[in-house]
Amino acid sequence: MAKTNFTYEKRQKELEKKRKKEEKLKRKQERATDGTADSAEEAESIEGLPAPVEGDSQTETP
Repeated sequence: MAKTNFTYEKRQKELEKKRKKEEKLKRKQERATDGTADSAEEAESIEGLPAPVEGDSQTETP
């Protein structure tokens, strides 16, 4: 019975991860250049949320 070449399989997995990471980074950069207004709107919507009030917690027991 033939032995499997684990180093080859490991290298292929590493190359696949590297390729996916590069593609994801490329998409992220394209989105940043194309949708700069969208990113700013998302940031504002997150910052625009009201801050939680300390005495207004529903989990607080009397």
